[in-house]
Amino acid sequence: MAAPPGTHLPTATARWILLTTVLGSSMALLDSTVVNVALPRIGRDLDAPLTALQWTVNAYLLTLAALILLGGSLGDRYGRRRVFVLGVTWFAVASLACGLAPTPGVLVAARALQGIGGALLTPGSLALIQASFHPDDRARAVGIWSGFGGIGAAVGPFLGGWLVEGPGWRWVFLLNIPLALICVPVALRHVPESSDERVHGRFDLTGAALGALSLALVTYALVEARQGSLAVALTALAGMAAGIAFVYVERRAADPMMPPSIFASRQFTAVNLVTLCVYAAFGGFFFLTALQLQVVSGYSPLEAGTAMLPTTALMLLFSARSGALAERIGPRLPLTVGPLLCAAAMLLMLRVGEDAGYLTDVLPALLVMGAGMVTLVAPLTATVLASVDSGRAGLASGINNAAARAAGLVAVAALPLLTGMDDEAYRSAGAFDAAFRRAMPICAAVLLAGALLAWATVRRPAPGCAHPECHRHGNVTTPPLEPPVPPAGRGTA
Repeated sequence: MAAPPGTHLPTATARWILLTTVLGSSMALLDSTVVNVALPRIGRDLDAPLTALQWTVNAYLLTLAALILLGGSLGDRYGRRRVFVLGVTWFAVASLACGLAPTPGVLVAARALQGIGGALLTPGSLALIQASFHPDDRARAVGIWSGFGGIGAAVGPFLGGWLVEGPGWRWVFLLNIPLALICVPVALRHVPESSDERVHGRFDLTGAALGALSLALVTYALVEARQGSLAVALTALAGMAAGIAFVYVERRAADPMMPPSIFASRQFTAVNLVTLCVYAAFGGFFFLTALQLQVVSGYSPLEAGTAMLPTTALMLLFSARSGALAERIGPRLPLTVGPLLCAAAMLLMLRVGEDAGYLTDVLPALLVMGAGMVTLVAPLTATVLASVDSGRAGLASGINNAAARAAGLVAVAALPLLTGMDDEAYRSAGAFDAAFRRAMPICAAVLLAGALLAWATVRRPAPGCAHPECHRHGNVTTPPLEPPVPPAGRGTA
């Protein structure tokens, strides 16, 4: 399809495109930030064990991490607007199922469906901006999109807490429906369709299926490992076998979803290993802290959601400056210091127990955590892009995005096992507090490993490498995607 005329700011069409993409990405962003706050109430109302709460988080992350690369490819081939609208609609229907779920099992299944919708709409949001805006206005448009996304990340926990205390936790999911009802008609009426004529070959459906199967089986084995049954052991072995088969298929496929050749860059491989360490710790931290503040410290859902605002505020205010600093001094020092600061913050969280004072116990840890995330996240994204050829920037960022989500998925599955939590731990302040105090040093140790790995392997990128257009980060759990960069002399399709 021929590229449409480039849209300029501040025209009416530009505003409609930005409204559409902000609304779409906000749906996925809100669910990634507010569900943790709602978990205690979900557990109480549905009489759910801890494993069900883990799956409430992980079912979404599982399908999202496994299919997000495929979602971007579908948009390039069949139309970015078409796939984006499909993703928004799918996400809204799954959200309705989540909001009406009568049992934990139905909620988990609906969350998995939500992840599929998220995999379709998340890469499409930024790709629509890249395909629609004139190159002279594209960076500014991406900045506006990123800024509003940061605001959504800041509002998310507060809004989630208010909904849980007020209308109820089901509205955390039902809120997506009016957003979709606005987003879809605006997209169909005002957003130009685009695709990539250069896309060819078959979709790597086998690779996507094996990747999803491997993640699902390993996650199930970790969540259910406390049973110590033969079935759990066989599931773990099957998950590892599926992972080996995934690598084999990707090496032999004509058009692999995750081409092994991209890992020929030692820098790219190293930064993704750092990503696994960092985002595993982050995933465990945000999952457990939302529970600790409510179950042990006695915070209401609104207070727990509001308590997390300092980290988001610091990210919004200073992440762009951190990225600029890393460009001047190189990424090695920020990617080493950032994880160390976050590790220190997790050790400070050991002070957060019963009757924890916000100003004296909670806030200092969150400020150090925010400082670490500011130091780390923007340089991490930039280094991923700088480690590969510019034509593979979208693929590189997509792989890094999937790695970050998969790391959080494994952490949420593994930490309760490693800390001895049983299914009733979140109902007992004493039991949960004891497990939390074992979990934070584990997360700190994983961050320390990431810092040492960064110091040993990360080097300054070569001149003229790719750079991200998303400079502002508002939510550490959703690193921005960079769509493919067209070859020189060709416009974005």
